[in-house]
Amino acid sequence: MNTATLSAGTLALLLLFFSLFFQTFQQTDKLQEEDNPITRFQNYLRINTAHPTPDYLSAISYLKSQAQSIGNLQTQIFEFAPLKPLLLITWKGSNPTLPSILLNSHLDSVPAEPSKWIHSPFSAVRSSDGKIYARGSQDDKCIGMQYLEAIRNLQLKQDFQPLRTIHISYVPDEEIGGFDGAAKFAASKEFRDLNVGFMLDEGQASVNDEFRVFYADRSPWHLIIKAVGMPGHGSKLFDNSAMENLMKSVEVMSRFRENQFDLVKAGLKANSEVISVNPVYMKAGTPSPTGFVMNMQPSEAEAGFDVRLPPTADPDLLRRKIADEWAPATRNMMYQVRNQ
Repeated sequence: MNTATLSAGTLALLLLFFSLFFQTFQQTDKLQEEDNPITRFQNYLRINTAHPTPDYLSAISYLKSQAQSIGNLQTQIFEFAPLKPLLLITWKGSNPTLPSILLNSHLDSVPAEPSKWIHSPFSAVRSSDGKIYARGSQDDKCIGMQYLEAIRNLQLKQDFQPLRTIHISYVPDEEIGGFDGAAKFAASKEFRDLNVGFMLDEGQASVNDEFRVFYADRSPWHLIIKAVGMPGHGSKLFDNSAMENLMKSVEVMSRFRENQFDLVKAGLKANSEVISVNPVYMKAGTPSPTGFVMNMQPSEAEAGFDVRLPPTADPDLLRRKIADEWAPATRNMMYQVRNQ
């Protein structure tokens, strides 16, 4: 058996080499861990795009950088309304003369109340059980990132090129009606030039690998019900006071909501297949320096409801129900439907 004795200098040099090797390996491994679909999603969630002041520019800048990191994707930014940019990403197909595919997602999200959250709504904290806490995570920044991650996998890992050109649109203002976002985009020459043959947008979340695809969406009705009545002292009982009439309507609408929800709970229908009615605000009372006058019955009372109609619902029947049962003129009530 031959043996060799390492000098102290050689041994030190080998130890230094292995030390540097493992440091480099650990740094590379850490870098890969930090740059993955989950962390890229979290980075997007940390951009505050909640109303009333959504940071559209930062969101678009981030999404554009992600598209550029994939490669072979074209990006365009349109502004159909001041300070409300729209990002369009294009993956050119092998036969661009065919009608294209458009995948849509919106940039904005509804407001958040930070004090009511376990974690800050824009921290995108990931808990030990895998849950990510962030405003807009499901509605619908997850979809916006899934589009890019799917293309990343298809293009970089499978060297795939689609037959048709695929566009991804990131639109502003969806949560406040979309009038300065998708509506103006759809009416533009830029949209017509895309030659869209099929479009896919957000839908229902799924907890497994099964996804339901819908060919229509529920129609949002912003219903405002207003009641009027004789004002008077808080100690007296009046017939048809504003608050009494409004409360009667709320009770009737609550029973309707409960009946619709029972169908969902029983598994007979999905959430998207019933008429949902949700109260969102109530306004009444006589203001005072310390809040409201407690011994005064107001002459007006108002409540707002977010009503959603599935494509199978008859809007005329619902209008009659509102006029006859929810806000009847016989009880000194009136109503208004917005975003119809």
